[in-house]
Amino acid sequence: MLLTLDKSGERADAALARLCPALTRSAAQKLLEQGAVLCGGRALKKNDKLQAGDVLEFELPDVQEVSIEAEDIPLDVVYEDDDVIVINKPKGMVVHPAAGHWSGTLVNALMHHCKASLSGINGELRPGIVHRIDMDTSGLLIVAKNDFAHQSLAEQLQDHSLARTYECIVCGKIKDDEGTIDAPIGRHPADRKKMAVTEKNSRNAVTHWQVLERFDRYTRVQCKLETGRTHQIRVHLSWRNHPIVGDMVYGHKKPELGLDSQCLHAKELTFRHPRTGEAVTVSCPLPEYFEEVLKKLR
Repeated sequence: MLLTLDKSGERADAALARLCPALTRSAAQKLLEQGAVLCGGRALKKNDKLQAGDVLEFELPDVQEVSIEAEDIPLDVVYEDDDVIVINKPKGMVVHPAAGHWSGTLVNALMHHCKASLSGINGELRPGIVHRIDMDTSGLLIVAKNDFAHQSLAEQLQDHSLARTYECIVCGKIKDDEGTIDAPIGRHPADRKKMAVTEKNSRNAVTHWQVLERFDRYTRVQCKLETGRTHQIRVHLSWRNHPIVGDMVYGHKKPELGLDSQCLHAKELTFRHPRTGEAVTVSCPLPEYFEEVLKKLR
């Protein structure tokens, strides 16, 4: 695979992960550590700074066979065909196995539902997963059922044609009706488990928002992602002094309106079908916990 750099000054590992969405940051670093990424015939190291026009040459790693237990967990399937499946994930479900969550994840459920039909391009422990949403965020998530579909969806994430629309309830009454937050996001300088708006080791992040409903001390907001950084909506809204209700990490760090996790729901998803190229839009209703909060506010 060949990738051409579109900007200068970026570290090799960051550039590789950014330009090839099929690779996680850790997977990109592993390839670099193995000397498997070339630029001008020279093996790159992860800290090498690159220039616009540099061409990276590498091969995606072979799929690793892993033992993930298939679990008969009910799934709310919103759309499914031979190439993709779209799930309405409930609040509280982890997307893929990780330390502390080796079972009961969406991947465990997908292994049972899809049998052998999941892409492997994302490697170990993440079969089919193109993008993810936080454990305590509910809503739509698209999964690839083969490598052809996975590559197409990854490219759509990269060129921002895979559109994701969220709804949330934030603290405070927002005066303007709509707007755009364009602020780079990277690791928090003091807490590596958190993200933050920062210029250091960050990536561009853009969130378009629109007010749907105003209450006395809260606002219901629709957010459309132009980019998909980790915790993007939560970080951006908190940075604007309107943290999401119930967000114990980026918000007021205390339960609000009966919630001790963010009131954030991925409501709509639009993508180009990998096989036909036709636009597909799927949506799902607000979950019960979200509707209960709205009843209290009204």
